[in-house]
Amino acid sequence: MQNKKVIVWDLDNTLYVETDEFKDMLDEATAIALVEDLGLKMDIPTAKAMVKQSYKEYRNGGEIFIKEYGIDPKALFDAYHERKPVDVIEPYDGLLSRLEKLPYDQYVFTTSSRNAAERILKRIGLYEFFKGKFYSVEDFGVYKKNESSDVYSQFCNEIKQNPNDCIFVDDSYSNLEFAKEIGMTTVRIFYNNNSAKDKTYIDAAYKGINAFIDAILANGEDALH
Repeated sequence: MQNKKVIVWDLDNTLYVETDEFKDMLDEATAIALVEDLGLKMDIPTAKAMVKQSYKEYRNGGEIFIKEYGIDPKALFDAYHERKPVDVIEPYDGLLSRLEKLPYDQYVFTTSSRNAAERILKRIGLYEFFKGKFYSVEDFGVYKKNESSDVYSQFCNEIKQNPNDCIFVDDSYSNLEFAKEIGMTTVRIFYNNNSAKDKTYIDAAYKGINAFIDAILANGEDALH
């Protein structure tokens, strides 16, 4: 794992923290999108409870509605991201200056929509840094990162980088599995306990993004294992 050239960052809950309050707001936004925008015959509190259930079962708040209620994945993706409460996100202090110190080409690859990603990056002060270098799953015709490795291969082709030269950083271990499958070095960001420490496809894990950046700056690529 030497001489890596690229860091690929997840966006949500990686380049900023999703607090419990914010996660609850996201669940509510999903429920409102389902009921008010997509016509799901259900009251919003019930839909919100099912969003939470869906996340526990599928690591995706909308999956249960797609499977059981025939909700169109693209329609839900679009409606949810239109309602995503970006304006309440709290940026990390000083993150831009820390990213600028890293000796890698850097990209963002997110499950947020392209429009939402732009709004989030502007909110957290990183838009100019990642301008022209951030991608959404929708750019590749899908709405998740945890179904197959194909979207990671497409992403690497798009940025013209060999997966073996890339470090992929994400809070969701289910995303890291497929990144590892194509040869990317995988780093998990966690916030409480490292619940995925038994996952062999994760090369390294750090409690918060700043701990990972500290380790890279202090130890170079020894921080990746």
